[in-house]
Amino acid sequence: MTLSISINGSLLLPESKFCTKCNRQISLSNYAFPLRAPTIFNALPILRRRRIKPRGPVRSLAAPEAGSPALERDKDDQREGSDLDTLFRRFWKVAAPYWSSEDKMQARLRLAVVFALTLGTTGISVGFNFLGRDFYNSLANKDIQQFTKQLLYYLGAFAGGIPIFVLRDYARETLSLRWRSWMTSYYVDRYLKNRTFYKIQSQLLIDNPDQRIVDDLSSFTGTALAFSLTLFNAAVDLISFSNILYGIYPPLFVVLVVYSLGGTAISVFLGKGLVNLNFMQEKKEADFRYALVRVRENAESIAFYGGESNEKRLLLDRFKKAFENLSQLLVSSRNLDFFTSGYRYLIQILPAAVVAPMYFSGKIEFGVINQSVSAFNHILSDFSLIVYQFQAISAFSAIIDRLGEFDDALDGNFSQDNSTSDDSAGIKVQLMNLWLPCALECNGSVHQLDTGRLLEVCNLTLQTPSSDNILIEDLSFKINDRDHLLIVGPSGSGKTSLLRALAGLWTNGQGTITFYVKDSNRQQVSILSTNPENASKDDDPESYNNSTVRQVFFLPQRPYMALGTLRQQLLYPTWSEASHPDDHCMPTSEDLANALMVVSLGDLLSRFHGLDSTYEWSSVLSLGEQQRLAFARLLLSKPKLVLLDESTSALDETNEVCSSKNPTFLSICFTII
Repeated sequence: MTLSISINGSLLLPESKFCTKCNRQISLSNYAFPLRAPTIFNALPILRRRRIKPRGPVRSLAAPEAGSPALERDKDDQREGSDLDTLFRRFWKVAAPYWSSEDKMQARLRLAVVFALTLGTTGISVGFNFLGRDFYNSLANKDIQQFTKQLLYYLGAFAGGIPIFVLRDYARETLSLRWRSWMTSYYVDRYLKNRTFYKIQSQLLIDNPDQRIVDDLSSFTGTALAFSLTLFNAAVDLISFSNILYGIYPPLFVVLVVYSLGGTAISVFLGKGLVNLNFMQEKKEADFRYALVRVRENAESIAFYGGESNEKRLLLDRFKKAFENLSQLLVSSRNLDFFTSGYRYLIQILPAAVVAPMYFSGKIEFGVINQSVSAFNHILSDFSLIVYQFQAISAFSAIIDRLGEFDDALDGNFSQDNSTSDDSAGIKVQLMNLWLPCALECNGSVHQLDTGRLLEVCNLTLQTPSSDNILIEDLSFKINDRDHLLIVGPSGSGKTSLLRALAGLWTNGQGTITFYVKDSNRQQVSILSTNPENASKDDDPESYNNSTVRQVFFLPQRPYMALGTLRQQLLYPTWSEASHPDDHCMPTSEDLANALMVVSLGDLLSRFHGLDSTYEWSSVLSLGEQQRLAFARLLLSKPKLVLLDESTSALDETNEVCSSKNPTFLSICFTII
């Protein structure tokens, strides 16, 4: 049986007739639509007519709504930096998971080694401080024997100390690399889980998540370890050298504290805008790089349009924004450098000037002046971390902010200010196991499961993700084995939106969508819900990828060409060579070749030198070839239910591809009025 749904502001299940010979719909209520569908969709008797009350005008879903995140992103240019509480909270949230992960023992052991080596370097520095005192005393006393002895001590200390410094840096870098590796896997897993990547992209929650995973994670792990060790080293240094300096001349220690606190306050005042400027620089550089990537990925389309001038203007405009922000950043850094440079060079003479009267009065030796200068510099660098590292701290704060925002987005903590829908309801997409003896009807009554049932939509009301605009209201229908359902309507009326709801991508609204599958090892499973706390422990959107849900296959209009070999293209997404190497259901090389022959792509084996060749498939294959390759994936997966979104728009031979396979199709077709 073939079903037909028309969407045109309102939703219809019309009484209508099809001309099966010319393959077009003759009439549809008060409209006439040409039917763009292959022969496999030839219609049979239609369901009764039912009209759904429209709820306001339906606008194109491609355009962002007023007040939506798409129109708000430029407001980031006026973004204010986060306060200290937010920065510390975000830092802890990003950094903590690794240290309690399955790798925690190795991580903590390596961190202990790094801290031990850092203690060793501090001890070596203290030793050099005393060696320097005795060395310069021997020079001042013109004692050749003592000078030679101290010189040998110096050389021995260098030989023993340098490996400690090198090993400390090596241990820190290897720990940073290990930490980054774990965090990359952790964030990629969360990014792809529960279709979070789709929500972030479609709702524009944050910019450039790819840069945050690649660049910001790398910078975070290295800088976090470096700052942690710097703070630890500063604390040990402060204790060690404060005793030395206080023992030499207590007033010098007081001068040091006042000097460092004053310098810190001035640095914070002069550099308060650097955090926001660094944050915006990361964003604008990523936007510019993304625009360049789009030119590369859409080179042919741009060339056909002759859009080089427009692309050049767009690229230079994005670069100009990055350039202007960097110019402001350089000006702020320059103003801070005026102070920090003078602050840094003044300490070269300040301690000597303070203790010089004691030397002139004969109370201390000449070597003590050098020792006091060395101790003063060590302690001052500890007290003046903010002064010396303010630009690095500002850049690190921007990284923490970006990763913190990313982490919040992955956790779903971004509120949609313009969303007025009741998220507590939500559309429930679930699997129903046909092996179970009975199931609940939409009204709550119990009935025996129909083994021919594939899909049931019950009281579906669908809203756009970022507003209360209702696209579909109170829709119910069922699809059984061998049924064909055709959805027609003008552009922007919500045809693809219905498919998004069926796929669990859009869950704003209410109602239940049930896919019926057969699995003797699984109970009823809720796949997606806007109420995760109410879902069962087995709920997992990745269930769509296991053997149970191979019975349902979604096919978009523009096929996704995965990175990898031709074999991996054909196995995507049902099988993975890495995760299912011994899967007895995985197609053989002969099966893959036969599937290519069925879709008239057998020449790909000779054109690209076999199944294990790797190319940029989205570039070397035409859109029609990509769609046929997608149908080859479909045939190899052998689903019971297929949902198409204009997946045959570039084909003239879909009937040859699919006529012998007889899966049940749900097709979304574009119709010209």
